[in-house]
Amino acid sequence: MTRPTALVAEDEPLLRETLIRQLGLAWPELEIVAEARNGRQAVELFEAHRPTICFLDVHMPGLSGVEAARAIGRRAHLVFVTAFDRYAVEAFAQGALDYLVKPVAAERLADTVERLKQRLRAAEPAALPDELLARLAAQLRPVTAPRLTWLRASVGPVVRMIAAEDVDFLLAGDKYTHVGWRGEGGTPQEAVIRTPIKDLAEQLDPDGFRQVHRGAIVNLRAVSHVVRAENETATIHLKGRGETIPVSRAYLHLFRQM
Repeated sequence: MTRPTALVAEDEPLLRETLIRQLGLAWPELEIVAEARNGRQAVELFEAHRPTICFLDVHMPGLSGVEAARAIGRRAHLVFVTAFDRYAVEAFAQGALDYLVKPVAAERLADTVERLKQRLRAAEPAALPDELLARLAAQLRPVTAPRLTWLRASVGPVVRMIAAEDVDFLLAGDKYTHVGWRGEGGTPQEAVIRTPIKDLAEQLDPDGFRQVHRGAIVNLRAVSHVVRAENETATIHLKGRGETIPVSRAYLHLFRQM
């Protein structure tokens, strides 16, 4: 049997690191090939790495872990991680789905690991009770916040209202976010806002904007071309601008077809 691989999706970095460390102790042979901080990224990284197993936090921003599971389907064995959600725990138990309750107990994790090993040895297909997951997804789905259409930014002493569609890129700074945008006539301009880039990532239209690095978001309409590097990273070149935007290894798959 080939070495098993896994994706771990958890929006809290400390909890994600803790689960990965626990998995390293409980299952040394398991290779963690991807880490996701939200449901949408979990699906994207799954498509890029195709791990054998996915550990999915139930409550994540954007897509929930349950919605991510429905997108992944039977292509991987799924383990849900949840906290203080009695209904979800009961539903998972009744549906014979693997789940872990936070904080994850070593004994419970050991039992889950053993079940996963048995399924892999027996080449059992992944379980996916569609009706149960549909009910859970409906219950867990948050009220959708309106998409961000305007950004209020500082340009020197002036406060500007910038239409989101005019933004080319966002770069995280120490205490603020740099905004590259187009003024009248398409002239490249820059401004700063105090909203953290991770908050902006959840508010921008995902069909137009993509996070390409931990501290960088680009408007796909502003991308001219992408130059790949030998170390599995890349650089984005923007239309009519001299700035370039780095693409980290975790996001390079977004530009494979470009």
